[in-house]
Amino acid sequence: MLSEWQAFLQQAGATLAAGRVEHFGAPEAERAAALQGDIVVDLSHFGLLRVEGADSLTFMQGQFTNDVRQVSAGHSQLSGHLSPKGRLLNIFRLFQRDNAYYLRVPAELVQPALERLRKYVLMSKVTLADAGDSLLRIGVSGPHAFARLAQELDHMPQAADAVAHGNGLTVIRIAGPHPRAEVYGDAASVKALWQKLSPLATPAGASAWALLDIHAGLPNLLPANVEAFVPQMVNLQLVNGVSFRKGCYTGQEVVARMQYLGTLKRRMYLAHIASDDVPVAGTELYCSNSDSGQGAGKVVDAQPALGGGVDMLVVVQVSLLEDNDEVRIGDATGATLTFKSLPYAFPAEAQDTGS
Repeated sequence: MLSEWQAFLQQAGATLAAGRVEHFGAPEAERAAALQGDIVVDLSHFGLLRVEGADSLTFMQGQFTNDVRQVSAGHSQLSGHLSPKGRLLNIFRLFQRDNAYYLRVPAELVQPALERLRKYVLMSKVTLADAGDSLLRIGVSGPHAFARLAQELDHMPQAADAVAHGNGLTVIRIAGPHPRAEVYGDAASVKALWQKLSPLATPAGASAWALLDIHAGLPNLLPANVEAFVPQMVNLQLVNGVSFRKGCYTGQEVVARMQYLGTLKRRMYLAHIASDDVPVAGTELYCSNSDSGQGAGKVVDAQPALGGGVDMLVVVQVSLLEDNDEVRIGDATGATLTFKSLPYAFPAEAQDTGS
């Protein structure tokens, strides 16, 4: 299915690299449309993992940071999978379709996720599978495109994480500067939708969608940052990705101890640099006053910004921003970070908890 889909996208003008749509010929215009208008984006750079079986709910409840019991046909959630030391191995969106659960994760992390999760299945009645070729996925953002998408469904999800189904499609509302949704479906339904949206929305590459995630303050855990962060460091609890009431799961003791007994020393911020060099995920940050041995922080994700420079999400030592210290990319010669406001607040209780 994916190979046929990629051929369809190439006929529409897509430039692909390693299965990822880089752009449709005009990257800067695509980023402008993402932030100021309407876009439609292929999301094949995200993979899918399917969980089925009588014990699926119990199994996932013992592994993931969020309360899986809240996931239904009408509600999805962000969640994380942790190491026993409480470090993030994956951040994903969990949703239901056709009596199965699906995890939307970066494509590079699907196989590592399967290998790790299968170690915990034991005698449970659970089947885990790579479902990347079973459903197509696209992203839709912008008021006009969203209105056209609404014509395909009996009702549209109105709040972040809400889900609606219809015409072979599963539509999940997600946060963003404009009305935004992830759409999953069979090949015929998704191709038909793409063709209906194309006159209204600019086809755009994966970078444009990642830029919207950055502006929304939604963390994507890329391979370079596996086991680099605990959930609180990337604000996962502030985007409804952690439940502190669900009970035990792998790594839960570390997360709970940080939440209730610790002091949050590092957290995720939105930043900009006036440079054309886009740092890759995992790039170290530098500050002369940072904790010795730990560094100032890391890049979570970074994308070219509209009008020049780079916008990024970064995990940074909190005290450095409180003291207005200069933070740079890489070393003392790197570009200086300018910090911006995220679309959500850091509540007082979040500042006093975690680690």
